[in-house]
Amino acid sequence: MPAPTPPVPQLTAVVVSHDSGAFLHACVADLLAQDVAMQVVVVDNGSRDGAPDALPSDPRLTLVRNPDNPGFATACNQGAAQARAASLLFVNPDCRLPPDAASRLLAHLAAAPELGILGARLLNPDGSDQAAAQRRTPLPGRAIAQALGRCPVPQPHAGSGALLDVEATSGALMLMPRDVFESLGGFDGGYVLHCEDLDLCRRALLAGWRIAIATDVKIIHAKGTSSRRRPVWVEWQKHRGMWRYFHRFDAATSPWWLRALVRLGIAAHFPLAAARACWRVLAHSRPD
Repeated sequence: MPAPTPPVPQLTAVVVSHDSGAFLHACVADLLAQDVAMQVVVVDNGSRDGAPDALPSDPRLTLVRNPDNPGFATACNQGAAQARAASLLFVNPDCRLPPDAASRLLAHLAAAPELGILGARLLNPDGSDQAAAQRRTPLPGRAIAQALGRCPVPQPHAGSGALLDVEATSGALMLMPRDVFESLGGFDGGYVLHCEDLDLCRRALLAGWRIAIATDVKIIHAKGTSSRRRPVWVEWQKHRGMWRYFHRFDAATSPWWLRALVRLGIAAHFPLAAARACWRVLAHSRPD
């Protein structure tokens, strides 16, 4: 007897994995347990840990395998191309979702048609808030002022109401109408890791879409589970993404001295950030 055809999904979740191990299995289980009809697309970027092979056999689950690692943005676009639902949910594999997360997010999206991107409240495993869910557009002046301690960092969820308007939110969990995603051209595949979410949010704002986070939807985000294996490479891609973002949006309207200052700042910050990242990995791996 042929396998039953899964119902038309209300939501397509795209999960990009790279040696994500048990985190991937837990995330996929959470997505398949949502209280709406789901399609889950896992795009694996050349994992060698065997985690994709251990995914459950489920008609709602599609696995796309890349022989190498083309980057997070490219893999997200590959997953979105498989979507059958009208809404897309991009989810990092180190996220844990309550069973009603999808229905709550979709309800917010349906009630606010001006929303182009909707995030959620991201929590660390200890229950504390992650500021990355509530971000500001990284304009050059803001970045310099923040480095000098003159620009306050937004406090997580400093506001009232279920929806909190933001200038950008984290790609760890991001809900979008599929037609909005496609109209923006998807993620920019020129980013390998980091800053692709800021780029997409900037383009959404420029196109007139609203960006918000649903403060009543709480997601546990372990953060950086795959990147600990290659801290220097990850920091390099992050800083490369910073320059790409600046060059794309702000370089043309900035004076020469600001362009030079941004380039110098990114170049000077990279070795410091790489050293800190390596130290965190060593501290994390040290036995208690």
